[in-house]
Amino acid sequence: MPSPRTSRREFLRAAALLGISAPVLSATLQGCAKRGDSATATTLTLASPDHPVTWPIASDNQPIADGLAPEKGPLLVYNYPDYIAPDVVKSFEERYKVKVEVSTFNDADESIAKIRTGAVPFDVYIPSYDQISKLVTAKLIRPLNHTYLSNIDNVWPTFTNPWYDQQWRYTVPYTVYTTGIAWSSDAIGEDISTLSNPYESLWNPAYKNKVGLIDDWHTAMAMVLLRDGIDDVNTDSKQNLDKVAQGLSDMKNATNPKVTSDMYTQLPAGQLGISQMWSGDAVNAQYYLPKGQSADILRYWFPEDGKGLVDNDLMVVMRGGKNPVLAHLFLQHMLDTDNATKNFSSIGYQPPQRTLDTNTLVAQGYLPQSLSQAAVREDWFTGGYRLLELAPANDAAWHTVWQSFKAGV
Repeated sequence: MPSPRTSRREFLRAAALLGISAPVLSATLQGCAKRGDSATATTLTLASPDHPVTWPIASDNQPIADGLAPEKGPLLVYNYPDYIAPDVVKSFEERYKVKVEVSTFNDADESIAKIRTGAVPFDVYIPSYDQISKLVTAKLIRPLNHTYLSNIDNVWPTFTNPWYDQQWRYTVPYTVYTTGIAWSSDAIGEDISTLSNPYESLWNPAYKNKVGLIDDWHTAMAMVLLRDGIDDVNTDSKQNLDKVAQGLSDMKNATNPKVTSDMYTQLPAGQLGISQMWSGDAVNAQYYLPKGQSADILRYWFPEDGKGLVDNDLMVVMRGGKNPVLAHLFLQHMLDTDNATKNFSSIGYQPPQRTLDTNTLVAQGYLPQSLSQAAVREDWFTGGYRLLELAPANDAAWHTVWQSFKAGV
């Protein structure tokens, strides 16, 4: 099962990636005009759905040529632990008669630091969309040659022109997931999905010491905003952040939440009764139930209208890798519908394949009916709220609130 997503990376830490000091980066970024402006060697573009970005292709970082033969490998893949199915990797090895070596990292800071050293020439990397500006700006990833990637036709059309990478010049999708609320019907006596504001359940004193909160500053704080009817989950309003601070304090007093990254094991083990959770981890929770326990006790809620947090992870080809052709073929392999579906059955995080909808996933046994809302619908994905990179001063303000909260739990 996949390790849970770690905290969204602090924006100022991009300084380490670009090799410049934090004060210089901060001053440079604050001098930039607005989201969507072109990136230069020492500035970062902040892409958003309202300001999509088409990344430049540098003269010294061109796509590979058409029709090249694959290299002999080994292919070096850099990924979160347990976030790819061994059988899918093995089938690639058998098809191309090469060895695939998967190295792992626990968070994006760790991965970026290692990539930047160049000590290991990784070929394929699995980032989230909020890392792309840093990776492109530092020329750490290679632009794609689309002639090797015909399986892009298998995925949702939005990924051929995503806002964070217009014209999909550098990225293809890996997984999609939502953030909602999961609970065990054995521990929680009401149907959370029927509440007028299901987020409020995490403040219910009846569930004191049974509540989990994702240990991710942006995800957790954004949920407080949504609970209060504020849909700007990247707000720079001091008034809104004050509301978040008060909401977190109220939650602490009401339910004493456990701030954790292990909700997917703690909920089925009975250590939690209800928790904020990513959809992929809700799917994984069924595999950690005690032997003989039916998965029907597990529930997951996400707003039916899709107005909640939605995210995705990506696959990219590394500029420093020694096997760029083989890397393209690996992306093509992972975009294949059969391989993507097998991968989903192992890691719990859904690929955005056109053939996978809620009915299919339930009918084929990938999800029990009780977790049907953990399936990510395309209309949810395109209409939901995205956690974006924040400008330096705003990033610091968000972190001040979160650090104060965590110091008291």
